[in-house]
Amino acid sequence: MWFVVCMNTVIGLLIIAIGSFGQSSSYVPIKKVKNWSWESFWLTQGVFAWLVFPLIGALIAIPAGHSLFEAWSSAGNDIWKCIGYGILWGIGGLTFGLSMRFLGVALGQSLALGTCSAFGTIIPALLKGENLFKGDGLILLIGVCIAIAGIAVIGYAGSLKSKNMSDEEKKKAVKDFALKKGLLIALLAGVMSACFNLGLESGTEIKANLLASGAKDLLVLNPVILLVTIGGFITNAVYCLFQNYKNKTFTDYTKSSGDVWINNLLFSALAGLLWYSQFFGLGVGQSFFEPNSVMMAFSWSILMSLNVLFSNVWGIILKEWKGAGQKTIVVLLCGLALLVFSIIFPQLMK
Repeated sequence: MWFVVCMNTVIGLLIIAIGSFGQSSSYVPIKKVKNWSWESFWLTQGVFAWLVFPLIGALIAIPAGHSLFEAWSSAGNDIWKCIGYGILWGIGGLTFGLSMRFLGVALGQSLALGTCSAFGTIIPALLKGENLFKGDGLILLIGVCIAIAGIAVIGYAGSLKSKNMSDEEKKKAVKDFALKKGLLIALLAGVMSACFNLGLESGTEIKANLLASGAKDLLVLNPVILLVTIGGFITNAVYCLFQNYKNKTFTDYTKSSGDVWINNLLFSALAGLLWYSQFFGLGVGQSFFEPNSVMMAFSWSILMSLNVLFSNVWGIILKEWKGAGQKTIVVLLCGLALLVFSIIFPQLMK
């Protein structure tokens, strides 16, 4: 029995890791988008990331003879809770993109996702009445603290990078690099992004009703994900359309050539698919964990920690840390090692 549980846990972690790698890769296609403003690209990829692919994921989760609206309507006001949390998460999504604009893929994602990891894991546990100072609650709290420590070390590496690099080197690595502005935006992004997990937690009844109607446990989270991303899309669409109006960039949609449209649409779709893969993987991966276990409660923090890990791998590949100095790279690797340890810590304590 113990061996089966361990193997299921490993499988679940691998699936979450695959989805996480997709998310961490989702910002790479941005560099392939041509002649569009940030708001035009962000809105276009958002259509795919928050509507198209989540809708496909939700539809394949619905058992034969049932409908998506039937699954939602059976949960009453929980639908609006999911969407409401999604609207708040949308603010995090907006500032998340800005954090990478000012700090780069590696440092921006590290700080935002680290904050998101802590709040998104601890708040649901508190709402459930979990005692964080004994038993499984204490393991959960320690695991989150280790993850936060890893994020802090990575943040310190970012500050060393800023000190060691000239202004010209900073701009070469990250065009709009701005440490103070980026730090504040990244922290705000992390706090608001934690609302995504609160939205997922609000969909418990939806998942229970789907399971009762014959849905597969592997896919049962997908209709809940769609509700949260709908809320996020509303926030992002309002902001992006306002920026289109303010910056007079509606011409991105109306005057771009056919080749530009095809190119940008394809890379926006790719970015959206890669981004969505993290939550599709989270739902499938969670189905391999024991219900009400520490690993299940810690799964959100695992996803965020893996996102940070892989984003820094991409940061190295994209040469964002080039010229930062040997000491900075050693500090960065220590932070990443702490993140890896935080992921396996709950399992070690069993």
